[in-house]
Amino acid sequence: MRKIPFLLALAAILVTPLATNKAFAELPDAAPGKSKPTDDPMLKAMQLELNREKANLILPGMTKPYFIEYHLDDIDTYEAVANYGALTIEQANHQRIVRVAVRIGDYAADSSTARGDGVVQLAPKDDNPLALRYALWVATDDAYKNALRSYAAKQAALKRFEAPPTEKDFAPAKPVTHIDPLVKMDLDRGAWKKTIVEASGLYASDPEVRSFSSQVQYSTSNIRAVAVNRYLVNSEGTTVRQGYTGYVAAISVGGQAADGMRLSRDNGPVATNAKDLESPAAFRKRTITNLKSFNDLRDAPVVPADDYHGPVLFSGDAAADVFNKLFVPNIEADRPEMGTAARTQGAYASSLHAQVLPEAFTVTDNPALNTFAGQSLVGAYAIDDEGVPAQSVDLVTNGKLQNYVIGREPIKDFPESNGHGRAAPGQASHAHTGVVLFKSTKPLTGTAMTAKLVSLAKEQGHDVYAVDTLGGELAPRLLYLVRPDGTRTLTRGASFDELDIRTLRSNILAAGDTSTAYVDNNLGPIPQTTIAPSLLFSDITIKRANEEQQKLPYYTPPPTK
Repeated sequence: MRKIPFLLALAAILVTPLATNKAFAELPDAAPGKSKPTDDPMLKAMQLELNREKANLILPGMTKPYFIEYHLDDIDTYEAVANYGALTIEQANHQRIVRVAVRIGDYAADSSTARGDGVVQLAPKDDNPLALRYALWVATDDAYKNALRSYAAKQAALKRFEAPPTEKDFAPAKPVTHIDPLVKMDLDRGAWKKTIVEASGLYASDPEVRSFSSQVQYSTSNIRAVAVNRYLVNSEGTTVRQGYTGYVAAISVGGQAADGMRLSRDNGPVATNAKDLESPAAFRKRTITNLKSFNDLRDAPVVPADDYHGPVLFSGDAAADVFNKLFVPNIEADRPEMGTAARTQGAYASSLHAQVLPEAFTVTDNPALNTFAGQSLVGAYAIDDEGVPAQSVDLVTNGKLQNYVIGREPIKDFPESNGHGRAAPGQASHAHTGVVLFKSTKPLTGTAMTAKLVSLAKEQGHDVYAVDTLGGELAPRLLYLVRPDGTRTLTRGASFDELDIRTLRSNILAAGDTSTAYVDNNLGPIPQTTIAPSLLFSDITIKRANEEQQKLPYYTPPPTK
């Protein structure tokens, strides 16, 4: 979350009668059967101030804006953290942030830049319409002056290039009225504090794991909750109020192996509703499993010094991380640098209609998908943050890239938004995915995927590998050596080499069915979900990681009793 220092001054606003301005659309009534405008005082204040600015915002001799947009993010957060069986942090925060964007010029050529323009102000925490209008007035004035400067600078910069841009700077959009009920946090804080405190102390108290408690250098558990209500009004006539909630519970344990290698196990449930998080018993079981897994890693052998080249089976969890790193960012259409002929930025800028995955793969981004296999999806939404209804987009068909997700900044061959302009609180909108689903038209069961891996080991006459989870930079956390007889041995200290978009295109032998699919819910500043099946790669290079091994603690930890 971006925090902007701001001294909010309050003063009376001289409200002038609203003048008619045909350059802007008036705020419409809702279509039949749709949500209707509400008596929400903050939304009304935004609409009133927008109409006032539409009538009055122009400096003598200067260009009048053709587009104004107001965003208000009302954010409630809560977090509690426990370490070693004791509560260490508990904090709650409520904040409102407004972002004002003003565009000079027209849809074809305007004042916008690639970074996303706008002015951010803190808004009043209480429902004080006058204070909100004052904040909007200040921000609009600043945004307009900034836009005038940007427009002049941009027009001068464009003169350096032989050919003018072929795409518009901004795509028009039909006005939308969409009013959802306000969301609020629904978390039993007392119960969850008790759960995380207990979980963080299990390493020392539970009979199943306390025998190696002296090897645990950190044991942390936390619960995090967020409730965001988002308001949007713009001069095209769009009025939107919608929100989302998200909850994350996590357990993180770690330490070192005898050779100094740092090891950890970190995971936890993510849900859109608190009731969908794990029960205390299930979270306790997760913690015990993580502790045992950490201890197994300590005793596991380091991968051989010689590089391995051959088949590797990725679980759905690991596959989702691979897709999130290598695929998802490259189909989020960002406008290329000024003066270039590229379609977009990223590795798939020139890959439209080209093979990017095996022929059996289809990939869809469907923000309307709220659940999968009974699990809620944090990436779902109805209207994007630019006021465009979310659309299901077929990204890949028969392995070929067919579309990008895009907001209201057009790129070559994509003149309109497909409802994927999304923004972090207080930030400008850019193209981002919602709920991305990877599927194969020739899926195998989990058992069949494992059998195929073992069959390859027998055919090739050597051991192979299977990875269950990955860490940062696609480093394997739980990596198993799989023998031709099917037995497995946990290993550590490995890294993948040459795992890139070429590997995705050419080296996937098989993909699992929905029973192997993993739902990766990322409750970041922009909530996103990726659903991926297990993947069997024909040839991956595994190397011994070249990491510095830290010294072990010089003396034993204090007693746990």
